Amino acid sequence: MASKESSAPRCAALVGSYLSGKTSLLESILFNCGTVGRKGSVTEGNSVGDSAPEARARTMSVEMNIATAEYLGEQWSFIDCPGSVELGQDARSAMSVADITVVVSEPGAAKALSVGRLLRELEESGRPHMIFINKMDTAEASVAETVDALRELTSKPLILREIPIRQGEDITGYVDLASQRAYDNAEKEIDAPGDVVERVELERTLLLESLADFNDDLMEKLLEEETPELSEVFDNLSEAVQAGSVVPVIFGSAASDIGITRLLKTLRHDAPGPERTAERLGVEAGGETHAQIFKTLLGSQTGKLSVARIWRGGISDGDTLNGSRVSGMFKLLGGNQEKISKAGLGEVVALGRLEDMATGDTLSASGDAEALAWPDAPQAVYALAVQAGKREDEVKMPGAIGKLIEEDPSLKVQPNPDTHELVMSGQGETHLRIAIERLKNRNKLDVSARLPQVAYKETIRKPISQHARHKKQSGGHGQFGDVHVEIKPLPRGSGFQFTDSITGGVVPKQYIPAVETGVKEFLVRGPLGFPVVDVSVELTDGQFHAVDSSDQAFKTAGSLAMREGMPKCNPVLLEPIYQVTISAPSEFTSKVQRLISGRRGQILGFEPKEDWKGWDDVSAHLPQSETLDLINELRSLSQGVGSFIQEFDRLQELTGREADQVVSERAEAD
Repeated sequence: MASKESSAPRCAALVGSYLSGKTSLLESILFNCGTVGRKGSVTEGNSVGDSAPEARARTMSVEMNIATAEYLGEQWSFIDCPGSVELGQDARSAMSVADITVVVSEPGAAKALSVGRLLRELEESGRPHMIFINKMDTAEASVAETVDALRELTSKPLILREIPIRQGEDITGYVDLASQRAYDNAEKEIDAPGDVVERVELERTLLLESLADFNDDLMEKLLEEETPELSEVFDNLSEAVQAGSVVPVIFGSAASDIGITRLLKTLRHDAPGPERTAERLGVEAGGETHAQIFKTLLGSQTGKLSVARIWRGGISDGDTLNGSRVSGMFKLLGGNQEKISKAGLGEVVALGRLEDMATGDTLSASGDAEALAWPDAPQAVYALAVQAGKREDEVKMPGAIGKLIEEDPSLKVQPNPDTHELVMSGQGETHLRIAIERLKNRNKLDVSARLPQVAYKETIRKPISQHARHKKQSGGHGQFGDVHVEIKPLPRGSGFQFTDSITGGVVPKQYIPAVETGVKEFLVRGPLGFPVVDVSVELTDGQFHAVDSSDQAFKTAGSLAMREGMPKCNPVLLEPIYQVTISAPSEFTSKVQRLISGRRGQILGFEPKEDWKGWDDVSAHLPQSETLDLINELRSLSQGVGSFIQEFDRLQELTGREADQVVSERAEAD
């Protein structure tokens, strides 16, 4: 590979699907850089990353792991991101600040699909990225098959950076297509076997033609059948990768330490420096220090740490940023911190005690640094109602939940005014279970969780007139209130209306608001057990007693009129209907349609997903009760990549067996 001048500290994000081997890849990288003396193991629970108890219990990454290393005299920060689609917010954050993203894929066409959404996001954002096909020491591994499948997932040109040398089922080396040199797995140069020479020529031609699409001089040389200089090939390759124009593909095995040196050398040669990344993000050259927080960590020992990338200038421990003084500055190696006194352009550092700062914020001495774009958290697709087991835990819950959300902005917790539950929502059941475990592990809270209630309502179908009298004598002043009301249904979405047509003072004006209060109190829970909507109540007549009438008496009379009258109005249950748009690869569209039909849904249509080659958006109306666990089945039928967005559409009558079951369950719960 061509020589290269040293760069300012750079950053690479490692992303990919669950079980693709990203954490093992980080271990191999750190071992080959000399950062660790021996490789840790995910299964043995001694890897640099995944040190949290929630990660150890699951043998999977549950949050980004950041490690600083040095390779050939250059400093790097590697960010290993969770592979679960439910924990994708950390991957989005890491890709936002990385100079280059390494998409780690397992071999095989079926496995390749799992990184499709990541490739789309990188393509849309224009961020430089490359693909590392891991686990190539397995018998079923095929570079060609995997690359063909990956090419169906993105419109960016995927260029093979190397091709394998095989001996039977084993990969024993590779040929670098840029230099046309062959190496064994120990990186020792060898002669290319005769049976791969022809393929090397073909694939190198394809590589050069792809690069020529972005360089006129190279295109002219190829048209004139002139062989470009090796340095020219490397320069064109580096520029195309840094510009995000092409996506190089290399392969190896993290578990067997195959291809790790090649990966490091490719990153060193082709990844842009922080200056170019800062320019792409909109950070102007020159001026005061500029940094951006991309992760917030809250530890019992360290307190709050704001992990930031420096885009301009430098930071020293004790500096004041955005009005807050930095108290402690660290380099990270997984769960370990190394205290440092200063850091400069390109470095990733954890800053202590910036209490008022949040993930996504930009930092500077004045507090006026250019604000940078930050990825919004995706809409929640799964929710649980959470409840503290003890009164003292209820007091601690708000503060503990606030800290969870600081660390993970894709987590939402808010009260539901319709069901009076505290609802935690996020990207799936695993996502929420991890959050609940953190409440238990970190704060010693006794927390239970279950699927949230559906916000059923009820209304009426026919109008009636109802008379009610509340009369009570208990010695001294009694209680007397007499009302006549008209109860009528209203069009859907009208809510509640109260009017009066009292004449002659049969109900004094000062008591009319009390009647309305009594009516409203009853409507909180109608005859079927749910809040009543789309009803009008008119007070038409009544009587009062000069001594015994009072606000309380007329309030009770109003409530009694509703309690006696509403069951006669032919009450009916209403269920919330949501407009849902499901996104999935086109090969799963028919399964998605069957999924909707099986959940009492109404399919509205489907169309190609805009700018997403090979994907469809299926629109439908679905009852809220059918959306509570929709994401579980959707991901199961779409190899984990399908997702959906939803918004409330309307309330719709629910009758028959489903309605009887809902009413029965509410009665049993009481």
